[in-house]
Amino acid sequence: MSKGDPLDQLWCVPIEPGAPFYLEQASELPPAARRYLEHTIAPGTPKMSTVRLRMHGAIRLKEVWHPFNADEVINWNVGFVWRAKAKLNGLPVTGFDCWINGKGAMRWRLLGILPIVTASGPDMDRSALERMMIEAVWIPSVLLDPNVTWGERDTTQLTSNLKLKGHHTHLEWSLNEQGRVLSISMLRWGDPEGHGYRTIPFGGIAEKETTFGGFTIPSKLRIGWYFGTDLFESEGEFFRCTIDEATYR
Repeated sequence: MSKGDPLDQLWCVPIEPGAPFYLEQASELPPAARRYLEHTIAPGTPKMSTVRLRMHGAIRLKEVWHPFNADEVINWNVGFVWRAKAKLNGLPVTGFDCWINGKGAMRWRLLGILPIVTASGPDMDRSALERMMIEAVWIPSVLLDPNVTWGERDTTQLTSNLKLKGHHTHLEWSLNEQGRVLSISMLRWGDPEGHGYRTIPFGGIAEKETTFGGFTIPSKLRIGWYFGTDLFESEGEFFRCTIDEATYR
């Protein structure tokens, strides 16, 4: 993308208007998938591929939780930009995580001047792409793409296989009987301990949901590494967020 505010530029990428969603379009899917889509997308809602989120929460760094405010744009055809402001020992930290057209990066500065985190390269490319794929939970209509295949273990355990830019990812969903998302997880490429990148269980617990523009999405989550293991609570959980606003196009 050209120079300028990458978040605003990503939001303004031209897209084709989406056709309305009706449950009949999911008639061939497993019952759990139909229940999820019926719960999360109101009938007649246009199928959107881009969302702009405003959120707040806390992020854990070296066992200390720090408050943040953030904006994020996810354009399913191009990438995502997550831009945040936080406090570290009382000092402002600003920066962003992104994945745009196949390239992932992190850039964070103290006082807006001193670099504290800078990362890019093939490992970051893959990890950031897989992050974006699990965040499909915030753009439910992209899960109607023919490239997404669904399965179910029982009425509340759902699976989906996504393909994006040639990369395949398997998601595991836990739902209640009404189709509300309780948790979502995956195996994600990462290096939370600084010992080298590898595939690690990753996911989030959805504690609340909210409806924005016809989409009912998880709006309060606890997210981290080692999901589904004893290490999630003690070492893996590093991100807690509440979605305050979601706008779709």
